[in-house]
Amino acid sequence: MSSRGTTQHPPRALRRRAAAALSALVMGAALAVAVPGQALAADRVDNPYAGATAYVNPDWSAKAAAEPGGDVIADEPSFVWMDRIAAIGGTPGARGLRAHLDTAVSQGADLFQVVIYNLPGRDCAALASNGELGPTELSRYKDDYIDPIADILGDPAYASMRIVTLIEPDSLPNLVTNAGGTAGSTPECATMKANGNYEKGIGYALHTLGALPNVYNYVDAAHHGWLGWDSNFVPAAQQFKKAATTEGATVSDVHGFIVNTANYSALKEPHFAVTDSVNGTTVRQSRWVDWNYYVDELSFAKALRTELVRQGFASDIGMLIDTARNGWGGSSRPTGPGPLTSADAYVDGGRTDRRIHAGNWCNQSGAGIGERPTTAPEPGIDAYVWAKPPGESDGSSEPIDNDEGKGFDRMCDPTYTGNGRNGFNLTGALPGSPVAGHWFSGQFQELLRNAHPPLDGGSGGEDDTQAPTVPTNLRVTAKSSSSVTLAWTASTDDTGVTGYDVLRDGVRVGTTSTTTYTDTGVRASTAYSYSVRAKDAAGNVSAGTPAAQVTTEAGGGTGTGALKAEYRNTDNSPTDNQIRMSLRLVNTGSAAIDLSTVTARYWFTPDGGASTFGTACDYAVLGCGNVTHGVRSASTPATGASHYLEVGFGGGSLAAGASTGEIQLRINKSDWSAFQESDDYSRATNTAFADAPRIGVFTGSALAWGTAP
Repeated sequence: MSSRGTTQHPPRALRRRAAAALSALVMGAALAVAVPGQALAADRVDNPYAGATAYVNPDWSAKAAAEPGGDVIADEPSFVWMDRIAAIGGTPGARGLRAHLDTAVSQGADLFQVVIYNLPGRDCAALASNGELGPTELSRYKDDYIDPIADILGDPAYASMRIVTLIEPDSLPNLVTNAGGTAGSTPECATMKANGNYEKGIGYALHTLGALPNVYNYVDAAHHGWLGWDSNFVPAAQQFKKAATTEGATVSDVHGFIVNTANYSALKEPHFAVTDSVNGTTVRQSRWVDWNYYVDELSFAKALRTELVRQGFASDIGMLIDTARNGWGGSSRPTGPGPLTSADAYVDGGRTDRRIHAGNWCNQSGAGIGERPTTAPEPGIDAYVWAKPPGESDGSSEPIDNDEGKGFDRMCDPTYTGNGRNGFNLTGALPGSPVAGHWFSGQFQELLRNAHPPLDGGSGGEDDTQAPTVPTNLRVTAKSSSSVTLAWTASTDDTGVTGYDVLRDGVRVGTTSTTTYTDTGVRASTAYSYSVRAKDAAGNVSAGTPAAQVTTEAGGGTGTGALKAEYRNTDNSPTDNQIRMSLRLVNTGSAAIDLSTVTARYWFTPDGGASTFGTACDYAVLGCGNVTHGVRSASTPATGASHYLEVGFGGGSLAAGASTGEIQLRINKSDWSAFQESDDYSRATNTAFADAPRIGVFTGSALAWGTAP
């Protein structure tokens, strides 16, 4: 099918609006006088959630409030799902899109959240989420679904409303993992990969909706337990880029991405990290983690954001995390790490996510309400949101006839012993569940009981008005040219502290549930003032701590030249058999530099095994053919620095103010034995480019940047 939506032939929904606007010009100023309160389009903002009042869906709110104790969350904002064509106009018991928007206006809301979910052949790997459109019905998706939605969202009555769209959950990730060659593959996913209609549909939706100045498109990006492996992570980012440049769409039509949509993956695992090891066995080798590079959604979202930017998306894209059902509280929530008898015991005893397998997704037993919707909780995270409203079923536990195109998926059957996608484990699903999207009281009550942070108040409860005590002993425990690490003594509260806000120079820069925080948004040689305040589940907030003052390190180390090194860590495991990183060099001077005279040194130790090494350049903006690389022994070995990777250039000139661009590098020992990188002199943990004062840059034999070991 030829592409629609070029500059010569705009999408038909936009053509209709343009025609209407042209007709309205005949009335000119008279119309403006007749409707003096008509809203004008709001200026686009970096984070649509910042300073906004989000819409509370009365249809969901009434059901939640009718449940015992449900009124404590009934006023929380959540997404409205447009999961079939009929939903646009409204269905029995649920208002349509325009009615929702009109209600949002009457509420005084200026943020509206909607899920776009009706692709042809939807969902090719989960029968419970099957849609009404066949695999080839792309034209109907465009004409009868996306275009009518665009017409409504483009109504001038809603021009001052920030509208966040969640674009097509699960579809693109299915093309990465379930379209052939894996245990979870299905013929239906293979069909959708072959015909390209997922990509075409999403591209059309992005382009059509992205043309509206008050719409912010966020594309679904699955979760860490789906895409967190090397085999899936980069291919998924590439798949997202492909869809975002199809059917007239460009990366500028994507404001961000959302992870954990309608899923249960824990936001943070506080008791273990992917870098931990037990008796010489890494956490990655445990049955639960299964060689994944991530153990929770926050670390996955931040790393994915970095990779998406590397693939060509805007550097300021934001991430959303669905926290509606990933709290995992209640009496079964661990209070500390598991035993150190084995990696499995350590992980299973300490993990807050209590599912049988991370591939289980339907109406999970033991799940709880997670973090309440929160704006800008972490750097790069636009918001924690409730994409899947608590209490709406994921699918029926047995076959139920319906007119919504939704099938029966055995993953919703508590007796089913699983498939290749969940390692042939029991599903962990609750019994007695209705069709997907229908109200499931049993699940709602389960979510309330197991909420974390704990819920407070509600019917019959006493209101909590007592704020936590002020944290004490705020101190700076580490600093560099690009980061400051803080620690403090925990607060106390009558019902329990749920987290801490970290303020830099009076502005909140992050939130954490622990008593440490690393701020990476700082500049070299700059003075900052930090304070921390505690909060509880009822929203009570303590006063801030006395300020902790700090001045960051100078960025240039002991080097005196006009060059600097920037580094990002691309290897989440410090104990595997390769060292991986990305470097780039920047000319900070006023004159061009001959690159043939420039070398960079990354210092490390091999930690036993072979004494010979292999190195590789996987990608370089300058071309790997123009990059030289090899390992040398340090003339004066030091702690963490018995060897160094030396990187050079075959030639070329680096202009004043210019960068070499990214250079992706790897080191391995010739016997492929494991490294222990944690104590390597040049290693850092930042996954976004930052100044690297422990990487030396030389012009000839003179140190131009960095501090040598």
